[in-house]
Amino acid sequence: MKEITAQLNSYRQSPRKVRVVADAIRGKNIAEAKKKLNFIIKRAVSPLHKLLNSAIANAKDLGVETENLKVKSITVDGGKILYRRRPVWHGMAHPIRKRTSHITIVLSETKNSNLKSKD
Repeated sequence: MKEITAQLNSYRQSPRKVRVVADAIRGKNIAEAKKKLNFIIKRAVSPLHKLLNSAIANAKDLGVETENLKVKSITVDGGKILYRRRPVWHGMAHPIRKRTSHITIVLSETKNSNLKSKD
């Protein structure tokens, strides 16, 4: 069984918000994952949809049938943090952390369940 990966680095949204969408497609086959992404209303859906399509394209390049693929794992890790300052009263400054995410998706082949056993 081959594993196909695709990565998205330094996506400018916090990992906590991206994980909500990533959890919805973890463990699903490709068709189900695409359907789920079409109906979720979150900003992270578009980049995850592109990343899923990129992983499918990687599978085609390796000669793997895309009908038998499923999302084996999807990880959302924290990336670099952009630090900014917000001026507040009496000349002080509060820190603002603009977080980024590193997203990795791994697709794997599943056994073809359409084969009938001979009895």
